[in-house]
Amino acid sequence: MEKAKTFFNLRLAMLLTTVMALLAFQVAALLPGVTTPFENVEYSARDTLMRLRGAQATPDNIVIVAIDDDSFKWTGSQWPWPRSYLAEIVKQINAGGGKIVGVDIFLFEPDKTPANDQAFADALGKIPSAAVIQKTEKVTEGSTTVSLSLPLPPYQKALDKIGITGFTRDEDAVVRSVQAYDTYNDKVYYHWAFEIASLYLGVDSPTRPTNTSVQFNGQSAPLRAGQLLVNFTGPAKTFPTYSAADVHDGITLEQNPNAFRDKIVLIGATTVTLQDVYPTPFSSQVPTPGVEIVASAIDTIISGKYLTEAPPWASLLIIIVAALVAFLISKSERPVVIVIALAVGMLGYLIVSATLLIRSQYILPVALPLTMLFLGVVLPTLGQAISQEREKQRVRNLFGRFISSEMIDQMMGAQDIRTLNKRANLSILFSDIRGFTTLSEKLSPDEVVNLLNPYLESMTGVIHKNRGTVDKYEGDAIVAFFGEPVRYEDHAACAVRTAVDMLKALEILSAQWIKEGRVEKGFNIGVGVNSGDVFVGMLGSEQRINYTIIGDNANLAARLQDLTKTYAWPILISESVYQQVKDEFDTEFADAVTVKGKTKPVNVYKVLGRKGAAEAEKVQPWQ
Repeated sequence: MEKAKTFFNLRLAMLLTTVMALLAFQVAALLPGVTTPFENVEYSARDTLMRLRGAQATPDNIVIVAIDDDSFKWTGSQWPWPRSYLAEIVKQINAGGGKIVGVDIFLFEPDKTPANDQAFADALGKIPSAAVIQKTEKVTEGSTTVSLSLPLPPYQKALDKIGITGFTRDEDAVVRSVQAYDTYNDKVYYHWAFEIASLYLGVDSPTRPTNTSVQFNGQSAPLRAGQLLVNFTGPAKTFPTYSAADVHDGITLEQNPNAFRDKIVLIGATTVTLQDVYPTPFSSQVPTPGVEIVASAIDTIISGKYLTEAPPWASLLIIIVAALVAFLISKSERPVVIVIALAVGMLGYLIVSATLLIRSQYILPVALPLTMLFLGVVLPTLGQAISQEREKQRVRNLFGRFISSEMIDQMMGAQDIRTLNKRANLSILFSDIRGFTTLSEKLSPDEVVNLLNPYLESMTGVIHKNRGTVDKYEGDAIVAFFGEPVRYEDHAACAVRTAVDMLKALEILSAQWIKEGRVEKGFNIGVGVNSGDVFVGMLGSEQRINYTIIGDNANLAARLQDLTKTYAWPILISESVYQQVKDEFDTEFADAVTVKGKTKPVNVYKVLGRKGAAEAEKVQPWQ
């Protein structure tokens, strides 16, 4: 219970820390001049959703006359072109029934031939409606100053609207919005996409501009820090585009007389040479010309399909909800359930985000909520894994004193360590050195240790080799059991093999000690083995705990070990063991004995050795 409470507190602490950190990132992103690592991720996520949505149906009311590479090749002229050439293009558009012409060309400087400016202005004046761009610039030299550049006087007289142009590159240099408005000498100038839309719809220019909205055509157009988010129709070349040279030469109208009829016609550069191209959500590798970005902005305004970002409070709330969902998911103790729930949660949120974007043009935050959901599940789960690994290491260190490392690996992989406490059918082995107490009285403490430690180490190795578990050492006595913590059925045979191998190991040790002059003659040991049901598990306190056995069958094994003195035979086994090993070992019935704690006699057998073993390998009586 205490460990579960500790882990719960750790998981909650990790979750709250993650929530606070991500909320701090969300708040920091609202501060001017502050860019967080998640903003670029958020932009990429939105772009991905935009691309998944795909290109929209191409508007039939906006076309582009492109100042493209083909036109430069055809005319052989360098930029800027004579404005008389542009005047002829506008005349062709007018002849084709164009409703509005928007000129995405700066007209601040006069043409080399002044008459060309008048010709171009006259051509624009004959179009039902025409608009061109102006420019506002902010210059900072100790203090911020704003300048305004207007088209030349002939154009101002001929045009119906003049609007600013300006694209905003986000922190990743991608254009996703246009500058909705700017001010100069307390007068507001709107983006020319709004002005062209107002001409097309026959409504007034926008009003009541703020950082978050402008009022236009009876709607509140949402803004982000004064920027209009463009609901891009698609990648470059989405809008019908005609080469300026073909329009000038009349080829376009010959091929399609209705190319411009009742439409908004934008004249602008599409060639990379004039550097009016920008990366957009649909493509960073193939930049989109500025005139096409304006076309998408106009379509956004006319259709009223404005992109709306979730407000900051909604983003904060979504992060908190994601944290709660992550907490619920991480409460499961089944890894498969956690992985599936996490995948479903993240995918579900992406589907909801994509659906809102496609159907309602509503933009939910993606990066921080998904990060919250992912980290909110992974970090506590990772913490749980680390906690479990530490617990396993603690158990490994504990069991390393009792069983072999191979057995530990099997145990850790075979079962839940919390199921160690049980009642099980095991084989129990008790061994004791004959006369060691008397011998130890003649030896110094160091001499006793120098004999006993090698003996216990050697016997422990034999027990581990035969898949046994050391229960405890009691001086020179050893208690071991077979069949747990990793379950196997031939535990009785393993116990008897261990007893025979212990005698052989003792012979080797005794010969070494005699040779070294430590003792005058070898030791004898007595071993008793019994099989039966006992309790096996972890017993003790927080300060000291042992993996041990308790039960009457363990006591019987101890009594059999004591009887080895009576029958002067090294290995004695019970009836239950005999029935399991009689096909592998030669045995001899010793007696039916009523031992302490029993009311009925117990059959006792001597183990003579493995069947078919050489006489020298047989168990010998004590000398």
